[in-house]
Amino acid sequence: MLKIAIQNKGRLGEESFNLLSRIGIEVDTAKRKYLARASNFPIEMLNLRDDDIPGVVADNVAQIGIVGLNEVEEKGFDVRIVRKLHFGHCRLSLAIPKGERYPGLDYFRGKRIATSYPNILTRFFKARGIEIRPVVIAGSVEITPSAGMADAIFDIVSSGGTLVSNGLKEVETVMESEAVLIAHPTLSEEDRQLVEEIEFRMESDSISRGKKYLLMNIRQEVMTEALAILPALSSPTVLPLAAKGWCSVHTVVDSSDLWVKVRQLKAIGAEGILVLSVDKIIL
Repeated sequence: MLKIAIQNKGRLGEESFNLLSRIGIEVDTAKRKYLARASNFPIEMLNLRDDDIPGVVADNVAQIGIVGLNEVEEKGFDVRIVRKLHFGHCRLSLAIPKGERYPGLDYFRGKRIATSYPNILTRFFKARGIEIRPVVIAGSVEITPSAGMADAIFDIVSSGGTLVSNGLKEVETVMESEAVLIAHPTLSEEDRQLVEEIEFRMESDSISRGKKYLLMNIRQEVMTEALAILPALSSPTVLPLAAKGWCSVHTVVDSSDLWVKVRQLKAIGAEGILVLSVDKIIL
């Protein structure tokens, strides 16, 4: 049975559970057990701390896992990144007290920098020939400058609100991160086939996210203009209608472009425009 390691709490953990649900893997997570089995797919879920997931996958205790790219880079275990998952976006950044002048990276030379990511931090400055003094902190990194424990911090930033509330300002982004699906580098044939099935479903989910299915009736004489407006995965589907000179056009558009496209289509005479949600797109 395939095992997948998932973060046991936090937004990334919730989004991981939601992704599994969207691709048809049903796991009862109400009680948040350490180990839970899917009812309709040969997979068991391990609920773990995020920083434990890369090691568990590298040791083949779990064959796959969903975790932030930042944790994969920090731990440095031998795992394969199967795909990026387009959620859990954040960045690892350097921040200093807001009253400090920042002339550039030389500011950090010899400075104490508090972080939970000493390996990424050290590699970054070593590549630039700058010596620093990492201060490894398990949590609440942002309070260390005001407590006199560090001169600066290197930590995860999402909105930046936590930095501001602690009198800090972000000055350098070291890496961008998001959730990734990782796998043990050597899988059995059975596990490999299951991982391929999961990846196939995730690809379909990714393609369909943020898409709307658009149907309309339009006169044949303006079809060239309509096709110039409409994107499609290959090309729009055009079907003749019983009414002479009219066609039905079917296509998929990005939600962000929907109302612009509708206005343009109405302007050239499109009628009976129907907008539907898209569950899955399989190419």
